[in-house]
Amino acid sequence: MKRLFFFAAIIMSVNICADAQTCSNYLLLQNNKKIEMTIYNKKDKESGKQVWNVTNLNSSGGTTTALLNTEFFNDKGKSINKGESEIKCEGGMLMMNMKLMLNETQLKQMENGTATVTGEFLEYPATMKEGDNLKDGNFTMKYKMNGGMESNMEISVTQRVVGGSESVTSPAGTWNCIKINSNQKLVTKIAGIGIPIRMNVTEWFAPGVGVIKTQSNYGSTLITSIQ
Repeated sequence: MKRLFFFAAIIMSVNICADAQTCSNYLLLQNNKKIEMTIYNKKDKESGKQVWNVTNLNSSGGTTTALLNTEFFNDKGKSINKGESEIKCEGGMLMMNMKLMLNETQLKQMENGTATVTGEFLEYPATMKEGDNLKDGNFTMKYKMNGGMESNMEISVTQRVVGGSESVTSPAGTWNCIKINSNQKLVTKIAGIGIPIRMNVTEWFAPGVGVIKTQSNYGSTLITSIQ
């Protein structure tokens, strides 16, 4: 019996090490890594940049976490907003914080108040193939401004279907990506009244690396620098 426990412990430790190694390949889970994503409007004109700095990397019990310090810049290179969020990886599955889907204007609105968040993470399995249906994502943020006004922000990502593969090239490199198509809806409610914004979104996801490019009817993003 002791021998069985001994071998079970070895197998478990090997699995944890393998998962940690898989997780460490993701760009946003590499400590002190700096990733720059360029933002384009629907006319394909550059409208700003989003820069992530990875800190506080930690691996424990098969889960890897990191803190992303995010900074937005306008098309003139001026810093307009800062924030932070957590990212996770379990068993090679990347778990992106859905707060990262908010733009600089939405984040700016929440600076002067307190927020409560539920349903933070959107899952990207370690292995995907064309035709797979991925798990939906639902994010809710309730925040109260210092003046007492309450607002509610909801993001839903549904009908996530894996499409074909495609190569993506930018000044930062070239990746073989899997396309993920989804429907996304954003609703911001003030005093219970809100108008939904709906988007058809395509993501180019490089297995083991992360999301390299996105495209919607409102514009696109592309990783253009990695340091």
